[in-house]
Amino acid sequence: MGEADMPVSIVQVDAFSDKPFAGNPAAVCILPSARDDVWMQNVAREMNLSETAFLVREGDVFHLRWFTPAVEVALCGHATLGSAHVLWECGHLKPGQQARFRTLSGLLTAEQLGDWIEMDFPVKTEAAAEAPARLSEALGTGLKYVGRNQFDYLVEVESDGTLRGLKPNFSLLSELPVRGVIVTARSETAGFDFVSRFFAPKSGVNEDPVTGSAHCCLGPYWAKRLGKTELAAYQASARGGVVRVRLNGDRVILGGQAVTVLRGELLD
Repeated sequence: MGEADMPVSIVQVDAFSDKPFAGNPAAVCILPSARDDVWMQNVAREMNLSETAFLVREGDVFHLRWFTPAVEVALCGHATLGSAHVLWECGHLKPGQQARFRTLSGLLTAEQLGDWIEMDFPVKTEAAAEAPARLSEALGTGLKYVGRNQFDYLVEVESDGTLRGLKPNFSLLSELPVRGVIVTARSETAGFDFVSRFFAPKSGVNEDPVTGSAHCCLGPYWAKRLGKTELAAYQASARGGVVRVRLNGDRVILGGQAVTVLRGELLD
């Protein structure tokens, strides 16, 4: 049996959660050698999770790519968190050894910190932008602030309660020429600085349960408004998840927990 015929292990991890069936599920495939894009997209479609991560070892670095069921993406926090978790849990890295990833967003690293994993990501700052036509209609609420970065629109809404009650029109949102729409508000829950939700129907994910990459934008946004560089965030999807955010110059340190929920083999 050749290497291409060998079963490939696949692990499903709930990221940004300390318990199963919460946070954001990601599938993680550690490949013996690179596979073609069509195969990876097919696997991601089969898994039908917001992201599936594919890793190939290259010396002391892992080449990491992320696919939604519809497209490859340039940055994904929860599937990076899940990947680092699997590398340590399955013995690909020694306990305490830094995880290093070569990605479309440059070199990303992850470290173990007790039960938490901290990831070093690039800041993705937004700038104030004109609201596109029908954005307010698509979200079903007024817009307190609208900004945009290279990936997404960022929208602040009036309150925590408004954010949690949103029932977006995904058809309208999918017409926007961006990866997704980050919606946020100041938290009304003790222990958290801000809350958010993330909608990306154009990328094949109506609502992402917990979005690490969105916090590369949310971190600097709320740091400026709250006057602090360490923040605690809650993504208020149905599954929910906790993200620790720390600003470090043009980098943002994202902290999260992760738990394995399923292990299997891909037979094709």
